[in-house]
Amino acid sequence: MIRSSRTPHHRARASAMASRTVTKSAIPITNPNLIKPPPTPPAKEVISPDSSPTSGGGVINHPSSTVAPIAEAPRPTAIKPPENTWSALDMGGLNIKNIPSTSGLFTFKFLLNLYLNHNALTSVPHEISKLRHLELLDLSGNNLSTVPPELGMLTQLKELYLFDNHLTTIPPQFGTLHQLQTLGIEGNPLNTDLKNMVQKEGTQALISFLRDSCPVEHPPPVRVWKDLITPPEREMLAQDPNVETFSVLCYNILCEKYATERLYGYTPSWALAWSYRKELILTELMNYSADFLCLQEVDIAQFEDYFTVHLGKEGYDGVYWPKSRHKTMNETDRRQVDGCATFYKRDKYKLVEKQLVEFSAAAMQRQDFKKTDDMFNRVLGKDHIAVICLFENLQTGTRFVVANAHIHWDPAYSDVKMVQVALLLEEVEKIADHFAKYPPMPPPTPAATTDSSSDPIGTNGNGNGNGNNSEDSEGADESGSSSNSPEHAHQQRQPAPSYRAPPVYSDGTKIPLIVCGDFNSNPESGLYDLLSTGSVPPTHPDFLSHTYGRYTSEGIRHRLGLKSAYNSPGAGDLHSTNYTPSFQGVIDYIWYSTANVGVNSVLGEVDRGYLEKVVGFPNAHFPSDHIVLMSEFRVKPPRDGGVTRAPVVTPVFHNRS
Repeated sequence: MIRSSRTPHHRARASAMASRTVTKSAIPITNPNLIKPPPTPPAKEVISPDSSPTSGGGVINHPSSTVAPIAEAPRPTAIKPPENTWSALDMGGLNIKNIPSTSGLFTFKFLLNLYLNHNALTSVPHEISKLRHLELLDLSGNNLSTVPPELGMLTQLKELYLFDNHLTTIPPQFGTLHQLQTLGIEGNPLNTDLKNMVQKEGTQALISFLRDSCPVEHPPPVRVWKDLITPPEREMLAQDPNVETFSVLCYNILCEKYATERLYGYTPSWALAWSYRKELILTELMNYSADFLCLQEVDIAQFEDYFTVHLGKEGYDGVYWPKSRHKTMNETDRRQVDGCATFYKRDKYKLVEKQLVEFSAAAMQRQDFKKTDDMFNRVLGKDHIAVICLFENLQTGTRFVVANAHIHWDPAYSDVKMVQVALLLEEVEKIADHFAKYPPMPPPTPAATTDSSSDPIGTNGNGNGNGNNSEDSEGADESGSSSNSPEHAHQQRQPAPSYRAPPVYSDGTKIPLIVCGDFNSNPESGLYDLLSTGSVPPTHPDFLSHTYGRYTSEGIRHRLGLKSAYNSPGAGDLHSTNYTPSFQGVIDYIWYSTANVGVNSVLGEVDRGYLEKVVGFPNAHFPSDHIVLMSEFRVKPPRDGGVTRAPVVTPVFHNRS
């Protein structure tokens, strides 16, 4: 029917006829003795611990990605066209010879079906790629010798008809049409190999071939740093010996287990392979050389066998915890469980303490949650975590609290996201207050150079009651062992006359704080409101009318005074931190405590021109569906008496002749 629909508006007329009510003139006769076969039960699906029920009954086994799946697995995050009373346009059989690139047709972004068949078109403008929601496109029966490669941007296409044209080849860019189920190419003088592939192996085989053989486009321009302070201010900071700066990088690297062709069918198989992606990820981390690296979706094998080894050579030590499901798995499966990893420069910082926050376990410990059905049905089934690390600058004694979190992904669980972040902020407040009570770092003495394993806080506990004291002691020793370097030892034996005593903090809010990670929530969410404003009311719509103890009776509050680094004046609009065909938006953040931390600069966004030409990440240039976030901060001088300096004790050096 497609190849014979030459009459004007054939599709529209056929659709109108099909929709007409036809009066039945006869009663169908059925056999009352016919035995109906029993219904076939649906096939069982393997459900991931991170999966959530969806409206379509599908099961999603990737805990953070907002990637569009193939057609048979609908997602709540699939892109939806703008609302309109009609979604199909039939312009077939009208003898159209030309469609200008300025045609209003390309403003109809709500279209799902477009019929341009049986006209006299010799070309199709590349602006057709603006119709991103198209699921059916019919260009049959024209005079086309080529089709625009930009059609590969229409990743929602399921049917593409090119019958009876003059095409000799198919653009390799069509390899990104991972949801395409039917490609009509008969009646074209096509390359024999391509034609045989479609006829023998089907449309999907051709699309995979085109995807994996498509030439790699030029890389994007280097991301530009955006200074949030003026050049004179930066020069003043550089000349002030008391100014302390530090940098933080946040990155969801896309775990190997989740990087499947089913979820990322638009990505070449070679670019999706971990052997390729890990090199790009490591190169990015080393090139940016941040003081703190906060990574999400790092599995146990990647942390132990790859990142710890290679980043260790670059001067980093790491802290890592996988999601709690690893406790119930065998060794092989356990090593594929992802978690959060925080790396730090060992020659600049000492790891004082670390703590795991398991949101489900923290919820269980709340008295007001124990009788809540919503907590059992919605919160406990999610094993997302956060890792909180307490650091001390080896030179200045300045303390830092760095929290690295991965929050649940499903938009249908906005209530769970807010609960998880509320639990995280409560833990951060408690840990920071506890950290403020530790005695300050002692002044440098000869003894300090001979006992690098001494514990300046008088304890090796991690504060979480999980019996990981030996791990904390080991982590602190490793980070402190770098003080044995000749340069550092020389500094300790001969302290400068301008030596300043380390700060003393009256409470946890005076300690510089960073909270970063993949929050899977956009700036319009209740989660963002909670972090940025310090509170959400108990009636916030993101609670979805569920009940969570005091959170939904009194609201949620925190006193950390947080702000997103990329929401600072001069940072500009960040287009997206997660870029896939079905979702482009900001869901990753670096939050900082405004009372004691200022932002010097942020790493700019990916070039917009480049983004307009690519379907989504990962690709040959970006190894994850997320991008790197990074910011340079400065420690603000105290405005009140909350931070003081310990009394200066002049070291006494004894002659050991």
